[in-house]
Amino acid sequence: PLYKRAITISETSLGPDHPDLATRLNNLAGLLQAQGKYDEAEPLYKRAIAIGETSLGPDHPELATSLNNLGNLLVAKGKYDEAE
Repeated sequence: PLYKRAITISETSLGPDHPDLATRLNNLAGLLQAQGKYDEAEPLYKRAIAIGETSLGPDHPELATSLNNLGNLLVAKGKYDEAE
């Protein structure tokens, strides 16, 4: 429950579009991915990307991390064309 608690705190104190929230979403998604819960991880990665694009801009290095993480997940799901 630590990752989920951190997400709740961030959403409440920083708002739904803060870059720190994107980091916490990435962390939980990474855990879910490691557990093989790909379908639960994917929307978290996508939300982190949306936050990053809005709050940091489309070319920010932190956004690249989220994009890379989603790409790795898609490879694990066998969705190679989407990951490319």
